[in-house]
Amino acid sequence: MQQKEIIMHYSTPPGEDDLRAIADALLETLPEELMEFCDSLTIAVEDLADEALEDELDLDDPFDLLALYRKGSQISPGVQSKVANDEDILILFRRPVLDLWCETQEDFNTLIRQVMIEELGQNFDFSEDEIDEMTRRHYQGML
Repeated sequence: MQQKEIIMHYSTPPGEDDLRAIADALLETLPEELMEFCDSLTIAVEDLADEALEDELDLDDPFDLLALYRKGSQISPGVQSKVANDEDILILFRRPVLDLWCETQEDFNTLIRQVMIEELGQNFDFSEDEIDEMTRRHYQGML
């Protein structure tokens, strides 16, 4: 089966809404192993990690963080929220993703899907080999 690539033309870089729409559509194409963990997953997009998150994760550069998974009841790693919120969230950081896109010149959808698989796979304790295999595997349901 021949893989089709979607060619996108932007006169300006994809915005937060564009990236969220792409990620929402790609959520349905994630490997089955990850889908079982994504029942209540919400996609959010932010330009960059804020200073508080940089400090929390001890980042040297906010451009090092492409995505971050947060458990619904988790405020920060190891801290549980006192307010009931069952939605898990995957935050994609737009500017670092755009930088990576420029550097790699990969298909944008392929890149977003890979970022999502890597962040979710690491969070759910998949091995590096398993994550690599999931990113290389045939794109379930993609054009």
